[in-house]
Amino acid sequence: MILPDYRYIRNDIGEITTGLPLYHSILTAIAMGDGKTHSVYKRAKVADDVGQKAVMALVESGIIKVIKAKNADDRLQFKTPFMRFWFAFISPLFKGVRDGDFSEVKKRWENRENEFIQQTFLELSKELVRESLKGERVMNISSYYDEDIEIDIYTKTKSGKVIVGSSKYTNSKVKKSELARLEELCKKANIKADIFVIVAKKGFSNELKSLKGENLKLFTLKNFKSLVE
Repeated sequence: MILPDYRYIRNDIGEITTGLPLYHSILTAIAMGDGKTHSVYKRAKVADDVGQKAVMALVESGIIKVIKAKNADDRLQFKTPFMRFWFAFISPLFKGVRDGDFSEVKKRWENRENEFIQQTFLELSKELVRESLKGERVMNISSYYDEDIEIDIYTKTKSGKVIVGSSKYTNSKVKKSELARLEELCKKANIKADIFVIVAKKGFSNELKSLKGENLKLFTLKNFKSLVE
């Protein structure tokens, strides 16, 4: 009921964002790109100093968060999938939606559906890891970025253990090579991982499942039940 209720939702979101066009430009740039600060400011067509002030205000409002990167641009992400959906598919195309023409929204969704779902799956994967590793007292869970390397899941426990992982929203089973890829990324980033986690939509090969243990945690769709129970 998002599209028919556009006017009501728009008013609610406007109260959160204050309705400033600058903020909406920044939010749409985040929703439509990779979230790198420089890319966001360029896409929104604002100077860096103007963009930085806007981002600070949006972080304070609770809409977005900043993920720090090592020797690279920080990343900006929405805190909820709905707000990302709104500023990717609804807000930029508001004229048509306002007038009851949803064709542009549907076309954009068809072109970007998989990309949007992958990011949402990643964020849910982080929450799943947090929930499943309560005994480890997981601290802030995020992603790791530097100039050359991206790792989906990265966090530390209060006892000092480093947890590294990946989120795979694919229609094939994840193989042992994914664990080898994570190990190689950690080596390049000089990260000493104590626990690897892999979350996969379609499960894992028998070879990878045979390695599951204290240092390798594997999660599939059925494990997400714990987030709603």
